[in-house]
Parts: sequence; structure tokens; C-alpha cells
Amino acid sequence: MPVLPSQPPSDSAPSAQTAVDKALVLLKSLAELDGKIGVTDLARRTRLTKSTTFRLLGILQRHDLVERVGSDYRLSARLFDIGARVYGSTPLVLHERLMPYLADLYEMTHETVHLAVLHGTDIVYVNKLQGHRAIRSPSRIGARLPAHCTGVGKALLAFDHDAAEATITAGLTARTVHTCTDPEQLRTELRRIRQEGIAYDRQEALPGLSCVAVPVMGSAGRPVAALSVAGCTRRIDAARLAPALRRAAYEAGRAMSAASVARHPASASLNGLPAA
Repeated sequence: MPVLPSQPPSDSAPSAQTAVDKALVLLKSLAELDGKIGVTDLARRTRLTKSTTFRLLGILQRHDLVERVGSDYRLSARLFDIGARVYGSTPLVLHERLMPYLADLYEMTHETVHLAVLHGTDIVYVNKLQGHRAIRSPSRIGARLPAHCTGVGKALLAFDHDAAEATITAGLTARTVHTCTDPEQLRTELRRIRQEGIAYDRQEALPGLSCVAVPVMGSAGRPVAALSVAGCTRRIDAARLAPALRRAAYEAGRAMSAASVARHPASASLNGLPAA
């Protein structure tokens, strides 16, 4: 199998890159950021010329795929709507209905908080709130990470035997030296999570980043999502954060169950999720 270059080819290098290729390179680079970036810096990251970068950003902006913030650019919310078509309507429903509980959790902790769902053997971040103390993190709304190396992922895998076994079968890839790569060790941890109702990421997705997570249970007694509080490892105190997480997850679960029963009494007991 040929080895792909770690960087996209230069804009001036002879290649088969079309304007569409270059626009996609820009979108992918913006997706790797957790904020906005200027044209010059984006051109440097993508190895495109500044004039090409500026021209393509203008086209993407006209199509509502990126938005301009002063002289900088970032991805637009329109891409989240497009991504929702990949994952179905559930993430959008959760994003809207659980936003108040995510906000409550942020107010109680003043750390970065996440809402995520399970998608195969990965988790997808549905929502995220962060404050002034946020540190570098791989989490972004719409982003995917392997479930076994995140707190939210383990909180969900603990209650989904098939997904847990599929994750183990696919291989527990290490993202850091702390990532659990031993199948039996992961199974033991998932059993503990089922008993205690709380999961941890101890620098397993990114060095220096830790989180505490809990599942949000639906009307069928299965988790429909997971909440987490994340931050600098030296600052994250699981014992202090656990009560706030449990309270937020409990209230969010009650809200989801009530909405599901009220709107779809016949099907609520089957899946615990409301239809969009």
C-alpha cells in the first residue's frame, strides 16, 4: 500500500489537484481547528497560495460552508446540518433538547463539557461548551474519536455489549501511552462503569487532557447519549465533578424520557428516543 504524504501537495507543484480538491483541503484543515483562522495562516497550513485560499474561501462562504469572523474564517453551522444527514436526526434532536442541561453542567463546573453519541465503534460529539480555561482538545462538534479512548465512549460502550465487542474486534488502537489496548482490561473497566455509572478518560485521547463522563439514560433504560466534563489533567477532580455530572445526566434523562413518551407513547419503550 503506498504511503500518503502527511501534507497536501503545494499549490504550485505539478499535480492533478482541481479547485474542488483544494476547497476540500481547506475544509479539512478548518475542521482540524477548534476556532477561527486567518487567510495567511490557513494558506500556510494547506500549502496553497494566499490568493487561491482567499478565492476559495469566498466561494465556500457564498455556499454557507464557512463563515467570516472579522478577517478570520471558520466552519459554518451549515456543515453540522449536512453531517446530521450522515448520522440521522437523533444528534440534532439531542443537540436541541439537551442544550439546557449541558449549559447547567458548564455553570456547575466551569470546565469544557461535551455531549456525544455512539456511532459504530466511534463517538460523535453532538455539542460542546468551553470557557476561558479550555485547553487543546481533539473534540469538536461533529468530530469522531474511537470510543475506547474517551470517557463518553466508554460510558456508552458499557451499556452496549455488541458495540463493545465490535470495538475490541476492530483493535484497540493507542492514541497515547495511557490508552487501554488490552481487551480484558477494557471489559473489566466497562463492568465497573455499569456498576458505578461513571467513566474516566485519563489522558487516553490526548496527553494532559482528562475527563469524567456519565451516560444519559432513555426511557428504555439504555443510554441515548453521554455527558462529560474535560480539562487539564492536573485540574480535573473526579470526586468533585461526579455529583454535578450525575445530576445533569439524571435531569437530562428524565427530560428525554418524558418527551419520548409524550410524543410517541407506542414506540418510546422500544428505543427511548424521540423522532425529529
